[in-house]
Amino acid sequence: MASSSSQNFQLLSKLSFIIFLFYLSSFASATLKVDFYKSSCPRAVAIIKNVVDKAVSRNPNVAAGLIRMHFHDCFVRGCDGSVLLKSTPGNPAEREHPANFPSLRGFKIINKAKAQLETVCPNTVSCADILAFTARDSAYKVGGINYAVLAGRRDGRVSIKEEANTLPPPTFNVEELINSFAQRGLSAAEMVTLSGAHSIGVAHCSTFSNRLYSFNATHSQDPSMDPKYAAFLKTKCPAGAASEQRTVALEFSTPNRLDNQYYVKLKNNRGLLSSDQTLLRSSSTSKMVLENAKQGSKWAVEFGKAMVKMGSIDVLIGSQGEIRRHCGFVN
Repeated sequence: MASSSSQNFQLLSKLSFIIFLFYLSSFASATLKVDFYKSSCPRAVAIIKNVVDKAVSRNPNVAAGLIRMHFHDCFVRGCDGSVLLKSTPGNPAEREHPANFPSLRGFKIINKAKAQLETVCPNTVSCADILAFTARDSAYKVGGINYAVLAGRRDGRVSIKEEANTLPPPTFNVEELINSFAQRGLSAAEMVTLSGAHSIGVAHCSTFSNRLYSFNATHSQDPSMDPKYAAFLKTKCPAGAASEQRTVALEFSTPNRLDNQYYVKLKNNRGLLSSDQTLLRSSSTSKMVLENAKQGSKWAVEFGKAMVKMGSIDVLIGSQGEIRRHCGFVN
């Protein structure tokens, strides 16, 4: 059984990569490209992958953090590494926003990769590109999802805490989610596909406790949630402020495996966040959820495509921005 599973894992990885090369041949533009650092820093991709592999081997939860960090970067000011910048006097940065702090993780991994790259190729590899590569390497490490990363992003010089208000919160319904993603050039199908990243990682009790104890005027508990699942969650997140910072897995059956079990759980009314379960309840997205629950390999390919497209949102190129020497500070 283990041997068969390993063979299927390898076959999916190879198939996904071949499909992505074909896909990128039509998607890539003059702005970003595959093998961007082939001449300027030939070891860049390997260095980043090595840092990610070691970090995720020690702590699998880091993979979810790195994928999420790339998402949070791209959805505010575009994919320019602004989420990595630290606050300066009088200017709180994005990373201080409640949507990012204290839940975002992986900053030390980004900094470690950057430090190694600066030793080998000074002033060459952007922090924004490091984010894109670490997200891909995380997806491959915990899900066998491989795709060619378009690179050539430059780093932004601005990070403003309030701008992270535009990140979609866990209370959004389908219409709000579709609109949020559409503003970034992503379709409803891509939104549903990228939501599958919630098959790994954790959420604080505070992000879904209203579904357990104070849903609305009619129901204290969200009636769309499987009662047994709700009872289980209450053991992890007792009522009261004391449990708000506790965390639970977004998906319990394979919490460290990036796969389509997220959609299977939605089908069984076991989505953790309101913004998860709403995908099944809406007629505009329910068929997509059911399709992804059936076809995990197809979802994996589409996930990679969607990550590539997301990673191209409002990028800085050419002489725009800069290549930061340290990801937490402008030069």
